Amino acid sequence: MRAGDAVGKRAVYPGMFDPMHNGHLDLIERSLRIFDELIVAVVANPSKQPLFEVKERLEMIDEATAGMGRMRITSFDGLLIDLAHREEADCIVRGIRAVSDFEYEFQMALMNRKLRHTVETVFLMPHEKYTYISSRLIKEVSSLGAAVTGMVPPLVEERLNAKFSRK
Repeated sequence: MRAGDAVGKRAVYPGMFDPMHNGHLDLIERSLRIFDELIVAVVANPSKQPLFEVKERLEMIDEATAGMGRMRITSFDGLLIDLAHREEADCIVRGIRAVSDFEYEFQMALMNRKLRHTVETVFLMPHEKYTYISSRLIKEVSSLGAAVTGMVPPLVEERLNAKFSRK
């Protein structure tokens, strides 16, 4: 696809990305093999008390995905299905690591279908080497001084170390 060409299938990959980890990167790469365009959408939900501000999360994603074409990064609040509609997306991409993820994601997919039947949800599984990784665990082990090398992009590890005042 070249600039100016009509866009084919467009998908939204939403998440807190607090912080982005290698499982997220894996799903972005997999999504880019399936869709013509991917919109990585950072949820701006302060009630979840994120470690990183939206701006920081957007910067980390931008740096970690530098050079990947056919994608863009945005932030949103409100309903995901409204974002998908505004962005004229055909699909929502969600990652599933375990059966426990599926139950919640399935309910959300059905609600989104009820609200806007033209948008599909696709569940992708990350590579098995990333199935144990979650942003919550990354923050927890990093806050306790453990290295998260190999679980997050190096720039994210640097920012985690800075947040927790480590060099």
